[in-house]
Amino acid sequence: MATIRPFMGIRPEADYAQAVAALPYDVMNSEEAREMVKDKPYSFLHIDKAEVDLPQGIDLYSDAVYAKAKENLESMIAQGVFTQDLLPNLYIYQLTMNGRSQTGLVACTSIDEYLNGTIKKHELTRADKEADRIRHVDTLNANTGPIFLAYKSNELAKTIMDGWKAANPPVYDFVSEDGIGHTVWVIDSDTEIGILVDSFRKLEHFYIADGHHRNASAVKVGLKRREEKELYTGEEEFNYYLSVLFPADELKIMDYNRVVKDLNGHSAEEFLALLTEKFQVTPYQSEGQLHPQKPHQFGMYLEGKWFSLISNSNLISNDPVLSLDVSILQKEVLEPLLAIGDPRTDKRIDFVGGIRGLSELEKRVDSGEMKVAFSLYPTSMEELMNVADADLIMPPKSTWFEPKLRSGLFLHDLGE
Repeated sequence: MATIRPFMGIRPEADYAQAVAALPYDVMNSEEAREMVKDKPYSFLHIDKAEVDLPQGIDLYSDAVYAKAKENLESMIAQGVFTQDLLPNLYIYQLTMNGRSQTGLVACTSIDEYLNGTIKKHELTRADKEADRIRHVDTLNANTGPIFLAYKSNELAKTIMDGWKAANPPVYDFVSEDGIGHTVWVIDSDTEIGILVDSFRKLEHFYIADGHHRNASAVKVGLKRREEKELYTGEEEFNYYLSVLFPADELKIMDYNRVVKDLNGHSAEEFLALLTEKFQVTPYQSEGQLHPQKPHQFGMYLEGKWFSLISNSNLISNDPVLSLDVSILQKEVLEPLLAIGDPRTDKRIDFVGGIRGLSELEKRVDSGEMKVAFSLYPTSMEELMNVADADLIMPPKSTWFEPKLRSGLFLHDLGE
């Protein structure tokens, strides 16, 4: 049984929503964030990456950064940029990219259901990244970035949300600088809220699509609060955390590509010869870049040329993790031929999200920064859920979701 819960959202006033909404804190570095907030005093990055308002070079994990984040949030609340809803609501958040829309339900989900596996993960998390968001959430006493969750199907929820959208005007409706449409409705009817809550109880699982570190951190803050509160009932707000839930069939995963600094001592000719032992290797004859058209096909950009690599049948496994293209590339190429044992920590490899396009791969190689690039066919939602259902872990950087949820449109107060 999967639980959702309405909450009294802290939200920007309608006139400020577009100015507040910002990309997630973890898709840019501090220098990029400083550029993004220029002439944008209400950007949520002033709260999510508060170092932008402190001297350059400051320790990103210093007390001053978290204190500044709290100060900035309190200042925006005092200015009336943010206000809190008086009653618990659910919210509809629709994102539109290139004419395709996905509609999510903004609600709180249970830390206990993360702990017992009802909310399923597919990635490992890093302790340093968790520690940062734990301090951020704990200092602000609020979940500031929603977790991106998916579910397999809920036709009743779709009917209710479609009906609500048709009958009620949105509270926010704007297009961000990257061309993504963001539309939000507030569901403030006890009847519809009750039907939606009951409808999700029929689902076995939610799946973390994006935001594993934020999810783990929100849970650990909740557990910390439990230890600090002698008598807790399980109903306190800190037992729940901010999420946006989307039907899996509306989500789009883009390719997540790889670039490598060198060929591990091999010449280009030697490297190509080694690849022919495991793949059907053919020069790409068409114009432009090679976008793989099916699973187990890879594009490779080497010395100004694209090649198609099609996996030999003996490389393809029935295992939900080993069958992934990111696994095949790691197991058959990156580790044995290029000596990249741990892509999480090896400085010779980098990852390029599909939103940047394959021209970014060419640029990185042609500049001499990198020696070789690999384009991949996107991981599917079915593959993601199969891995999560088997309680297994995907290789790092397996999925790139677009469009990205904006931070700042909803905050969840953790209460006392």
